[in-house]
Amino acid sequence: MQAGIFAKTYAGTDPATVLARAAADGYACVQYNLACSGLAPMPDHVSDAAIAEIDAARRATGVGIAALSATYNMIHPDPAQRQQGLERLKVSLQVAARLAIPVVTLCTGTRDGEDQWRHHPDNATPEAWRDLVEQMAAAAASADALGIRLGIEPEQANVVRDAEDAVRLMREVASPSLGIVLDPANLFERADAAEARDIVAHAIDRLGDRILMAHAKDRDASGAFVSAGRGVVDFRDIIARLSAIGFDGPVVTHGLSEAEAPDVCRFLTGLLS
Repeated sequence: MQAGIFAKTYAGTDPATVLARAAADGYACVQYNLACSGLAPMPDHVSDAAIAEIDAARRATGVGIAALSATYNMIHPDPAQRQQGLERLKVSLQVAARLAIPVVTLCTGTRDGEDQWRHHPDNATPEAWRDLVEQMAAAAASADALGIRLGIEPEQANVVRDAEDAVRLMREVASPSLGIVLDPANLFERADAAEARDIVAHAIDRLGDRILMAHAKDRDASGAFVSAGRGVVDFRDIIARLSAIGFDGPVVTHGLSEAEAPDVCRFLTGLLS
C-alpha cells in the first residue's frame, strides 16, 4: 500500500507545483483533480498540452497518479444536468486513458439540485435508484471500452449510502469496471470508536476485492470531519483488514489542510510500513 493525498489539498493551478508539494510532504501518489491544471474539475475539453503537463509533472516528481476525480451529481433532479455530467465524465475517462490513470472516481449523487454532497429525502425513492442505475450503466460502458475502473464511494448524503447499497448497485450494473473507494468516515455520521470499527469492518467484509482505493479521512466524537488519526476511526485496524484481504492499493488522505499534510503522511506511512 502507498500513502497518497488529494492533489487539491495544495493550492495552485500548475501540476508541477502541486505534485512537487506532495512529494516534499512524503506522498507517493495523488488523487488528481483537473482543477490543479487550472481547468474546471469536470471540463468539456482537455488540451493535449494540459495532458502533457500532467505527464511531465509526475515524471519529474516521481509522484504517481492513483486516480482522477470526476464527480458529478449522477441523480441530479434535472435530466439535462445528468446528461451534461455524463458527457464530461467521458472527457475525464479519455484523459485517464491517455495518462494510464487506472481509476476515475464518481459521486453517486443526491436529489439536492444545489449540492451533490447534501442529503435529500428523495434519495431513497425508486425513481432515484432507477436514474442512478441508468447513469452508472452508461458510465460503465464508456469505462469498459477504455479499460478504466470507476470508483464508487458510499457516502451518507448520497444515494449509495453504505456497503449494502454498493453491493446492490454492482449486482444491477454488472460491469467489471465498477469498484469501490472505501472512505471509513463516510460510512457513518456519528459513532464511538467501537461502533466505527464495526461499521468499517462490515464494509470491508462485504466489499472485499472490489475495493480499489481507500480514503483516509476521520471524524471526531461529535461527527465533525478531522484529519486522519485525530478521530474515532481505527486506521491501524482498517489497514490490517485490508492487508488480510490482499488489498495493495493506495490509501489517499483528504479533508485536511496543507499544513497538516506532512504529519498525516508520517502517520499513514508508519501504519503502512
